[in-house]
Amino acid sequence: MEVRPMDKTLLGSRRVEVRGGTVTVTSGEASLPSLPVGPEPRVIGRSPSCHLSLHDRKVSATHCEVVATERGVRVRDLGSTNGTFLEDHRIVEAILTSGATLRLGDTVLTFRPGKAQRLPMSRSESFGPLVGGTPVMRALFEQLKLLAPTTISVLVEGETGSGKELVARAIHEASDRASKPLVVVDCGAMPPNLAESTLFGHERGAFTGATERRKGAIAEADGGTLFLDELGELPVDLQPKLLRVLAEQRIKRVGADSYVPVNVRVVAATHRDLLQQINDGDFRSDLYFRIAQERVDLPPLRERLDDIAALVQRIMTDQGKPRAFERVTPESLERLMRYDWPGNVRELRNLVILALAYDRGGAIDLTARLRQEHARQGARRGPRVDGRTYAQWRDEQDRVYFAALFESTEGNISEIARRANLHRKTVRESLERYGIKSVRRRR
Repeated sequence: MEVRPMDKTLLGSRRVEVRGGTVTVTSGEASLPSLPVGPEPRVIGRSPSCHLSLHDRKVSATHCEVVATERGVRVRDLGSTNGTFLEDHRIVEAILTSGATLRLGDTVLTFRPGKAQRLPMSRSESFGPLVGGTPVMRALFEQLKLLAPTTISVLVEGETGSGKELVARAIHEASDRASKPLVVVDCGAMPPNLAESTLFGHERGAFTGATERRKGAIAEADGGTLFLDELGELPVDLQPKLLRVLAEQRIKRVGADSYVPVNVRVVAATHRDLLQQINDGDFRSDLYFRIAQERVDLPPLRERLDDIAALVQRIMTDQGKPRAFERVTPESLERLMRYDWPGNVRELRNLVILALAYDRGGAIDLTARLRQEHARQGARRGPRVDGRTYAQWRDEQDRVYFAALFESTEGNISEIARRANLHRKTVRESLERYGIKSVRRRR
């Protein structure tokens, strides 16, 4: 296992303060004379949907982003064609702590810092399925508590394995739509030729193989919440159709002649930089701003190491073994807090489930299994990718997860579904997909 010295900056302070300011247009035409910069990311560019739209042909559709952080205002170029300049220097990313001049195309912006702003934090150390007592997580819980009762579309951003689907579930369960369905669509797993049918549904005979009518994910989520995972993988040709559905709240199945009204709230997630994809022509700006009415930034596990003990306890409880946490050695928890966690909470969850699968009583050393895995794969920093795509890497992680669940439950489908918080049909499909059931039968 690879470890590193404890970094106090990663453990978080006792409160979260951000330092914002104001960006003022001093040369050039824009939609607004100035833009306040706070903890919510703001996009500057030529697109009319940007928070500050610049009437400048040399400015890209989504040119740069500004947001208040603990250290100052972060300016991030979004892959613009002509670049973002701080004074005379072209930048990719910079932190502004004092007055400065920015140049985008022929437009000049002046930044003036403001006073430190303390973010409100929840008194609770959990929100739905989410767990965390660190300031950054409690600030997130407060944000989610305010968002949940609304109909605002939310974009959840974060690294792979950080728990973005849990954020969507937490929002849904705390909303007045909780009694209605939460429908999950993995945009990266949809076959391109069936993507439109998956989302919008189809009529019988609409195409070869359409032997029966299908409602589609959007219709199934009627009255509830539609969670679009890995939104950045959505085919470009489907994006305008999805935008129309979200704007008009009605759908037309493939092969149908009429529209059907729907009432859905959208929560989406991505590990990609969608704003840069807009400039690359891979994502529509109007769809982005329609879905990202509010953005939620889910921190990686390495930035909230103090939450590890609570996460381990919650995972063990979810697996039906809450008392097992009492046997976890303090030394192993300490070592877990010194690990980089390239796979984030998903990696921690898999580690705990594997430990429980092989638990025969006595002290539980969670790091023993981690050391074995790293010895098998070869010690290295970061996740092992070996040229694999994201989908291939995630498949491997999921295969380990379901194999451990299958082993610990002795193949009980209902128990696996309960522990994984998934539908029995999804469990069966996953086991068949990874060949776990057939392997078990051969044994």
